[in-house]
Amino acid sequence: MTHPGEQALHRIVIVGGGAGGLELAVRLGDKLGKKKKAEIVLVDAARTHLWKPLLHQVAAGTLDSHADELEYLALARWHHFTFRLGRMDGLARDKREIYLAPTLDEYGDELLPRQAIPYDTLVIALGSQTNDFNTPGASEHAIMLDSSAAAERFHTKLINACIRAQAAKLAAGEGRLTVTIIGGGATGVELSAELHMTTRILSSFGFANIHPEKDLKIAIVDAAPRLLSMLPERVSAAVALELRKIDVEIHANERVVEVSSQGVRMASGKFIPSGLVVWAAGIKAPDFLKDIDGLETNRLNQLVVDASLQSTRDPNIFAMGDCAACSQGEGKPLVPPRAQAAHQQASMMVKTLTNRLMGKPLPTFRYHDHGSLVSLGEYSTVGSLMGGLTQGSLFIEGLFAKIMYWSLYKKHQIAINGWFRTWLATWAETIARVRNPRIKLH
Repeated sequence: MTHPGEQALHRIVIVGGGAGGLELAVRLGDKLGKKKKAEIVLVDAARTHLWKPLLHQVAAGTLDSHADELEYLALARWHHFTFRLGRMDGLARDKREIYLAPTLDEYGDELLPRQAIPYDTLVIALGSQTNDFNTPGASEHAIMLDSSAAAERFHTKLINACIRAQAAKLAAGEGRLTVTIIGGGATGVELSAELHMTTRILSSFGFANIHPEKDLKIAIVDAAPRLLSMLPERVSAAVALELRKIDVEIHANERVVEVSSQGVRMASGKFIPSGLVVWAAGIKAPDFLKDIDGLETNRLNQLVVDASLQSTRDPNIFAMGDCAACSQGEGKPLVPPRAQAAHQQASMMVKTLTNRLMGKPLPTFRYHDHGSLVSLGEYSTVGSLMGGLTQGSLFIEGLFAKIMYWSLYKKHQIAINGWFRTWLATWAETIARVRNPRIKLH
């Protein structure tokens, strides 16, 4: 609160507590908030943060989301920023205010009324949501893995389906549970491997009538000619080989035209009867961002930004991460919607906003692709590294790739929690693996 005679601090409002937004809030809080050089406010619709690349593990039950979630209120206390709960649904640039929809509790009662949050500088880091391309039946009959709640809902349905299958005592292969995953990107392929591993582990917890190959059918459908079409072909081929080893069906060059309660239909006429359907193909920014209060957006609702991540029509508004359309130069694709891009942008935005307060020129963002890693649970990890180690890219797999994949999450934890808390959390994770069942059974 500003007292009479005091000059109000410059207020930086960050909307979205994902990988990039939370890292930015933590670093700005430690650098500017702690020294009372600016007021840092983080807004998010959820009370906790979970690293989005882990959602497929939550869905499969190989990760308990409650053990890995970070509390925004605690992080705000430790890192000198303010957390406000709410979902942004409006913007008034003339007043420099954002608007948050009323927040309801688990019973549907109003917890918080509609709010107006003033800002001096606004950073929109809302991430992305699944894009079903208005495919008939997709929103009603497919689960979109873009939140912890959706991943938990899928997991509950999976466990319930396995309980029904266990009680039915059918002959092997009769009445198989089919899970169809629409989308052959990293989420789709990683989920398929985790699901196979989950079913294998379930059979050792009294589900003797469930066999991962005989009673569970996993199918991946993708419109591209191969899985992981955005990654090097060698990575794609290695992943496809590993998935076929565990009997995952791959339907490439197949466009989904309808999702129903019975299954998935493709443009070719092929139909896959399905008990569970996951939509993991395509992304877009939240719909309410489309042309919001006159800002420039593209067909995916992403805010168009310049090389400083500043919106093209308002110097007080920045965007970063999946919800930003940031060019890499003439003839080149936009900065890809990946965690490493959000991390790099958050690092630059700390300097950008510090310079802005001091009236200094803003730096220019340059995206550096460090490669990609795809984890197939216990079965394999493959990927390519780019940049410092070699000219071009270096294909990696096996234990080294697993360690690299694990280190990506640890790097994110360190950025949020620091070395000491991350070290403690790692020990806690190790102990939990010994104490708890390997998958969540409820």
